[in-house]
Amino acid sequence: MFKIRTLNKISPVGLDLFPRERYEVASEIGHPDAILVRSFKMHGIEIPGSVKAIARAGIGVNNIPVEACTEKGILVFNTPGANANSVKELVLTGLLISSRRVYHAVSWVRSLANNGDDIEKIMESEKSNFTGPELRGKKLGVIGLGAIGSMVANDAESLGMTVSGWDPFISVDAAWGLSRSIRKALSMDSLLSDSDYLSIHIPLKDDTRGVINASKFGIMKRGVRIMNFARGGLVNNRDLLQDIDAGIVEAYVTDFPDNDLLACDKVIPIPHLGASTPEAEDNCAVMAVEQIKDFLETGNLKNSINFPNCQMDFRKGTRIVVANKNVPNMVGQITTILANEGINISDMLNKHLGDYAYNIIDVESPVSRRLTDLLKTVTGVIMVRVIIK
Repeated sequence: MFKIRTLNKISPVGLDLFPRERYEVASEIGHPDAILVRSFKMHGIEIPGSVKAIARAGIGVNNIPVEACTEKGILVFNTPGANANSVKELVLTGLLISSRRVYHAVSWVRSLANNGDDIEKIMESEKSNFTGPELRGKKLGVIGLGAIGSMVANDAESLGMTVSGWDPFISVDAAWGLSRSIRKALSMDSLLSDSDYLSIHIPLKDDTRGVINASKFGIMKRGVRIMNFARGGLVNNRDLLQDIDAGIVEAYVTDFPDNDLLACDKVIPIPHLGASTPEAEDNCAVMAVEQIKDFLETGNLKNSINFPNCQMDFRKGTRIVVANKNVPNMVGQITTILANEGINISDMLNKHLGDYAYNIIDVESPVSRRLTDLLKTVTGVIMVRVIIK
């Protein structure tokens, strides 16, 4: 029986997919095979040696010590696209409230309490302070055309916007999902210089931290409105505030507000609501559970953060999965050990991602403890599992 530990409240729609006869699921459980997590910060906590995988019911994995997990051969999964529609709808909300000043208008109207019959007169005399442009006919630049960015691009076009996108690493699936009329920007700079609105949808990594900075603000249109529902660290806050003061940025809507932005009237702060819908929570839980099940039962990897996607049909028999550092002659050493032990390979798949690789090996005879011990002695091998079905 597999044991699953939950570190946050996970949607029962997902948890119910674990067959009770094969899985035990609890928030407190000894020697878990896998961990399901949402926002719980795992840095600094001791991860039991029994853990083979961690699945994040969401996109970002900043709360998971991915590097340490990789060194131990622990697979880390996330759920890209599961909350895409939820985030997309909030981005569209951001586009609207950054233009029509509804957010500020509502706050102002609430301040009129206790003015009695004069409220209507006051509103009529002051409503011109909250005028703003329509979206139709304006240019939207989308930075990053993954699951969320492509949905934003398509729906913004449906609102009558002229949409351009920039993504040098766009996937085939994302490209197929884009409307044919979405324009391809030649570079990020060309996109920034031509857009009335910008929506950011790229991951936060070392090479993207602060990517929207003074040099980028310098080529933007005056009065640009920026949506950031990806990660706060993508935008340099100090440079942003300077360019708001200079009149370059008319509005900044973010789902990741920092303290230094809250005093600025042209910043619309949202408390990380991108995935805060019951539908998104259900979808993320379902995807996380299905990925954990597939890995534990078949060794297949889908949406792994630290190892390559690696999937091979497995109906019945014995399967060996090996995770290792991506160094020369690793496959040769593994297959030599199998041959020396009289094990015949019926099928095999090897994939690599950066410094690490993953192997799925189906064999035609039972595997002994001696064989797995021999595989573990190979320099660079960090995880060996045997799955019998």
